Amino acid sequence: MAVTDYHSLAAQARSDADAATLSNVRDRCLRAEAAWLAMAKRQDLTDTARARREAAAADARAERLSDEAE
Repeated sequence: MAVTDYHSLAAQARSDADAATLSNVRDRCLRAEAAWLAMAKRQDLTDTARARREAAAADARAERLSDEAE
């Protein structure tokens, strides 16, 4: 599964908005930027939670192995 870089997509949408000459196009690009940023925030939260879970699992495995070795 490919990981989407939502921050880059948001930056591109902002760049497109800045370059737009029509207000409706600028507004559409700004809405797209807001959507990409919301997705980026959710992805960041998910990545952080996953890293915490993986660290906790690794700690639990190390503790279990330590207990078995005793």
